[in-house]
Amino acid sequence: MASFGSLKNAIFEREERKQQYQAHVRGLNAYDRHKKFMHDYVHFYGKNKSREENFPIKTDQDTLREGYRFIRSEEDDMDTSWEQKLVKRYYDKLFKEYCIADMTQYKSGKIGLRWRVEKEVMSGKGQFICGNKHCDEKDGLASYEVNFSYFEAGENKQALVKLVTCERCSKKLHYKRNKEKEKLERMEQEMSKRKRPSDDSSDSEDAGSRTRRRKGLMKCLFTPLRMRVFFEELKNIVPLRAFVKL
Repeated sequence: MASFGSLKNAIFEREERKQQYQAHVRGLNAYDRHKKFMHDYVHFYGKNKSREENFPIKTDQDTLREGYRFIRSEEDDMDTSWEQKLVKRYYDKLFKEYCIADMTQYKSGKIGLRWRVEKEVMSGKGQFICGNKHCDEKDGLASYEVNFSYFEAGENKQALVKLVTCERCSKKLHYKRNKEKEKLERMEQEMSKRKRPSDDSSDSEDAGSRTRRRKGLMKCLFTPLRMRVFFEELKNIVPLRAFVKL
């Protein structure tokens, strides 16, 4: 039976290793931290899988096809059968925050999404490498939250997942939307061009009519007859001599 002193030393050593590990992890960047965690995961939990029987009555793959769910609900997890437990273990191995996209039909706006497999999680594909299935770019990455609509178990379901893409694949992701936006802007510009000539002509007509009205008013005010009457009335008010001095 271990003594109290040896137990105390073991606890101190374990706590010291823990602090050293935490300090080491904090000093790493996101990608190096990911590689460290994946390496330790394989070291701690990477055990050889049991071999399958040569001629099983029902294979694991058949069970996965029958019971696998893209995103499992609480009702799905209530079933404690062996088949459902196997599906749950498989589901837990998948990294459910980031996804992989198939952009081969991006011009038509069709983007295929799926979860990452274990190999992609270990390598950082879709997280530190572009999430496009056919792209391995690591620089200039941006993360987008996309809506994944799918049909499963007789129901239409949706899930918000993260898709990481490089600058080139980001243009593919938004290709159809940007094209529709450009088309709408061109239509608005054409409509404004069609309205502009009529507006200019109406403005010129209004300006011309205002000028003509002012000229007509001046003619009415300063006719010879009106000027003569004006001076005759002015004589009655102010002497002509005083008026001339002014």
